[in-house]
Amino acid sequence: MTPEEEAEEELLVEQVASAHRVPTPAFGDLAYHPAWHDLRPAARERAFERGLALRVAEAALDPDGLSTTARAVLARIRR
Repeated sequence: MTPEEEAEEELLVEQVASAHRVPTPAFGDLAYHPAWHDLRPAARERAFERGLALRVAEAALDPDGLSTTARAVLARIRR
């Protein structure tokens, strides 16, 4: 991989690891980040691990101990 390709892949890993998802009409508000499909298997594993670490950090900072994912799931259940 060239340095430019590595930088692009790291950007995609960061996007996939974030909690942000754009709602899609076909699946309600549940969806993979589109960049997931552009990642090689090793980069998908990095994104997954980074996402886990981010959710732990979010929960540690939240007064109720919830990650953004947990809050989104609870909001969906309460609808």
